[in-house]
Amino acid sequence: MDTEKVREELKIDKWHVFGGSWGSTLSLAYAQTHPDQVKSLILRGIFTLRKSELKFFYQEGTSHLFPEAWDEYVAPIPEAERADLMLAYHAQLNSADDETRIKAAKAWAKWEMATSRLFVDPAYIQRGEDDEFANAFARIENHYFVNEGFMRDGQLLEKQAIDKIRHIPTIVVQGRYDVVCPATTAYALKKVFPEMELHIVPDAGHSSREEGIAKLLVEATNKFADL
Repeated sequence: MDTEKVREELKIDKWHVFGGSWGSTLSLAYAQTHPDQVKSLILRGIFTLRKSELKFFYQEGTSHLFPEAWDEYVAPIPEAERADLMLAYHAQLNSADDETRIKAAKAWAKWEMATSRLFVDPAYIQRGEDDEFANAFARIENHYFVNEGFMRDGQLLEKQAIDKIRHIPTIVVQGRYDVVCPATTAYALKKVFPEMELHIVPDAGHSSREEGIAKLLVEATNKFADL
């Protein structure tokens, strides 16, 4: 993994691994591959790339909670192609036509920006209007998602994978009203990994910048600082 190459290049013996959302996916995958190099895991907004998680956010689920933002998300996709929105977006995000690609990238990025916080932040949504940011953000995400993360469905939650990390001190911080990476996944992780510490923040969504989530993440890093 690229993460391991970074550790080797920096000549770090063991390190603390911290990640949220897609970062939690990468953190779990890294720890399960290189458990002896990980001192601790601090994770937020658990995402394990299961088909059910992707379907909830990109096909049907969050759409019921943010219908006005959903309309903007599906707008670039012809109605006949909406049965598989991730695949339809993949075609547009890889279009040779710049206008098509950027329009799709902005719609994809703004969908996540619009749904990431319990209280919608217009300034945060505006980030999705930046051509360069949206193009990179959308294409990278979509590439991994249509390829199912190059993993088996549910791989990160399998017993043999969790057994490799049971000894690693782990804290998970999860927003109760996270509609990007719903709490059901963090709870699924807790059920197979009871040794970890799970905190559900009652007044937060997905963003690490929400007050309750940020506070617990800082406390977790302080707790593990001397390991």
